[in-house]
Amino acid sequence: MSVSMYKVSAPIFLQFLNGLSGVLDKAQAHIEAKKLDESFIMGMRLYPDMHNFTRQVRASCDHAVNACARIAGVDIPAFENNEATIADLKKRIEKAVAFVSSIKAQQIDGTEDKQIVVKFGSGERSFTGQTMLINFSLPNFYFHTTTAYAILRHCGVDVGKRDFMGTPVQA
Repeated sequence: MSVSMYKVSAPIFLQFLNGLSGVLDKAQAHIEAKKLDESFIMGMRLYPDMHNFTRQVRASCDHAVNACARIAGVDIPAFENNEATIADLKKRIEKAVAFVSSIKAQQIDGTEDKQIVVKFGSGERSFTGQTMLINFSLPNFYFHTTTAYAILRHCGVDVGKRDFMGTPVQA
């Protein structure tokens, strides 16, 4: 039995991005209730050599958007990377959700063997559509989404697994 490339990409990204947006709502409520400086949460990290909360949310959005764009063969939308508040991060997630939602199954299905070259600062890496999605994009997406969630839990935000998981999106 084969699994649709679309079904293991866009709906998964949407489910967890929407969950992340809900987690940000709880973070905002926590900040307001505890009268915290929002910049503290935005800059929080789990360990000194890890990216901060803001960068984790940005990376979650970027991996979802970049994967869908590359696999579908459409231009990757640009994000400004200037988010300074929880509200700004929510807007970024909204833009990522809108973009991923705009990608149709017929743009992604059948791209398992499509050759995709990704340019990094250290050079290029060649993937097939399937290996890029399953072995690169999804693991990175989950890593950054989980880390953003973990940072908020570490800061005392009352979130649980159901918040992290979001609601499944029908493909």
